[in-house]
This record gives sequence, structure tokens and C-alpha cells, in this order.
Amino acid sequence: MAFTAADVKNLREMTGVGMMDCKKALTEADGDVEKAIEYLREKGLAASQKKAGRIAAEGMAYSAVIDGVGVIVEVNAETDFVGKNEKFVDFVKGVAATVSKEAPADMDALMACKYAGTDLTVEQQQQEMVLVIGENIKVRRFARYADHISVPYIHAGGKIAVLVNLETALSAEAVEVAGKDVAMQIAALNPRFWDKNQVTQDVLDEEKKIMMVQMENDPKMANKPEQVREKIVMGKLNKFYSENCLMQQEFVKDGSMTVEQYLKSVAKDLGGEIKFVDAVRFEKGEGIEKKQENFAAEIASMVKG
Repeated sequence: MAFTAADVKNLREMTGVGMMDCKKALTEADGDVEKAIEYLREKGLAASQKKAGRIAAEGMAYSAVIDGVGVIVEVNAETDFVGKNEKFVDFVKGVAATVSKEAPADMDALMACKYAGTDLTVEQQQQEMVLVIGENIKVRRFARYADHISVPYIHAGGKIAVLVNLETALSAEAVEVAGKDVAMQIAALNPRFWDKNQVTQDVLDEEKKIMMVQMENDPKMANKPEQVREKIVMGKLNKFYSENCLMQQEFVKDGSMTVEQYLKSVAKDLGGEIKFVDAVRFEKGEGIEKKQENFAAEIASMVKG
């Protein structure tokens, strides 16, 4: 009994199992969907389907330089406990190695890549991890820098990961401390922009509007001439840059200079130039709506029952 690509897709949607495993199951079952599902259950693969719907907001964010390529990934699990599991950590590192080697264009491409050191795809390896660990495991996102010098930083065992990309003729070893300092600043303060030249006019207009309304509502400021208020707003906008733009922020380790001045100072001491190009900051589980457990209500309902 023959089967089509649509049958494979349908089986995948029914079981949550990877495309290749679904194809193999249908081949073994001679195209019979019910037998294919049974085959997947016997192999333990369909067990991952139930777990696939569960919220995975823990896990870890990870960054590294692998074969000269800067990589940052986030892989989620359901519990913080699993995030510290050695097998899970190894899986995360394997995902990073795959990103480094294969240079996937997006998440779909990454999931179809051969997982580093195996004949399985990243998607199949992820399913293996679900079965081994017993929780929903999900590769969520990644970024990759093949050019320039990248410096990784991981905070609190994977709660936050940062990857900083610097353009310089100096060696990676020479700029590592400066790169890590900048990465730590990004981890701690999470700036909205890297430099004030990235702040668009509409953002400035919105900030200015808010400040003008605040002054109108302030009895001490409301009666001041508009040009005076405009001048005060311009001063406040400079403060906006220093709070929201990495390069204009006060350097956490030395408040007498900005991050931009710090990089220039390091470059001068090393006899070269260091240009901040870009950075990525991943915070574990950010933006994922976590399920709120109401244990009191749960126990109350059990008592009533």
C-alpha cells in the first residue's frame, strides 16, 4: 500500500514525531496509518507528542566561539532542574556546534541539519532528548557571527547569554577582557539600543511628547515658557541616551567613563582600534508565558471532591 508526502505530514501532525521517523513508520506499516502510529508508540517516539504541548520556559541560554565562529542559542525545558542536567547541557552545546558548522538560515533549516557528531537531524535529536529526559525540550532560537571577533558571556549558569561582536586587528586574546566587560554590561542592563545613532526619530518624538506632558502636569514647570521647557527636554533626552544606549551608558566597572570611552581607552592601551559591531542577548524563557500553578485552589478542589 503506497503512501504520499501528505500522509507523512498527516502522521507527523497526529503524533508530533519527526518527518523522517514518520516516513519510516509508514514504510514499515506499508502505508497503514494506524499501524504506523502503533509502530511509533512501540519505538517510544510517539510518547513525545504528549510532552510537546507542555510549556517549556526553563532550560538555558548558551554562547560560545566554536572554530572561530560566534554562536548563541537558547534551548528550553520545562523545569530548572533539567536545565542543569548534564545530558541536557551537552545537547545544548551540540546544537551550538551544529549552528557553527552548518550556518543554518533559520530555525527550520537548523532543525533539518545533521546534529553534530550524529546521523540524526537536530529535530530527531531533540525528540531523543524528550524521551531520555521526560520533559518537553525545544530549541528556540540562535544567532551566529562568522566575521570579526566574538566574545561570549554566560550569566548564572545559562539564565542569560550574551555574544558580543567586535571589529579589530588585535587578537581575540587581547580584546577578550574588554569584550567580556561589555557583554556583562549588556547582561546586567539590557540596553534598548547599542548606540544613540540607532534611536529613530519616532522614538525621540514619543519620549519628547511624554516629557512635555509630564512638565505640563508639574505645577513647578507648567508656567515656564515653552522654550525653557524645550531646553529642559533636550537635557532629558541626553539622559535617555545614557540610560538606553549601550555606548553612551556609564560603564558599570568605572563610572567616570561611558562604555564607548572604555573601549577607546582599552584600544589605546593595546595600540590598536576596537569597534563594537553588534551583540545578541538571550534571556532564558523571556517572552514565554509560563503556566501559573495555583496549588491552594488545586488542593481546595481535591478536598471538596
